[in-house]
Amino acid sequence: MNKTKLNIKKCTILANGKPPRKSVISHLLKMGYSTLICADGGANIAKILKLVPEIIIGDLDSITVDTVEYYTDKSEIIRLKRQNDTDVEKALKWAIKNKYSEAVLLGATGDRLDHTFCNLGIVLKFFKLIKIILIAERSILIPYTGEVEIRTVPGETISFYGLNNKTKITTKGLKFPLHNEALPFGIRESTSNVAVGEKIRLTIKGGIIFVIRELNILKINALI
Repeated sequence: MNKTKLNIKKCTILANGKPPRKSVISHLLKMGYSTLICADGGANIAKILKLVPEIIIGDLDSITVDTVEYYTDKSEIIRLKRQNDTDVEKALKWAIKNKYSEAVLLGATGDRLDHTFCNLGIVLKFFKLIKIILIAERSILIPYTGEVEIRTVPGETISFYGLNNKTKITTKGLKFPLHNEALPFGIRESTSNVAVGEKIRLTIKGGIIFVIRELNILKINALI
């Protein structure tokens, strides 16, 4: 990913899952993802990390009374009672309405596997509306389709996951190249592939591929 892109609004969305390191959020804010949006209970995490979100949004059933009081005069708090979407979806819809093109999603994984699966699905659901990058622990997940060139570090580990037999991927610049191959979930994947140079090229047809990389490598080399 480039450091900056002119005329592209970027945001960071903090969900109520496993808290990220404050250094990760601080880095993202410096790299252009400068609007911090908390999805409901994500505000509890922001308070612990001593961060001030611009927006707190959700049905507000997870945020504590103390957190609400703390942010009352610091952040815009939006309560949406509807239950046909999750708090993360509410945050994304706010970002889309306000013309954001990219969002980094943090706190999207945790001790509930259903929430993790749901948030992975959200990356796909909103793919045509906003680019969502998901960071969890030491990994970063980015969805791609079409013709893509990605800056890499020689020797870095990169994994690829598809969803069905219709999505085919061809790669250049990997130790284990793929040639118009499908990576259907539960059947085949390209885990722990390796970049051999400073860039890789992907041709993805018929759908979306999840690319998972090592967060620290991207940070150290200013790729995010």
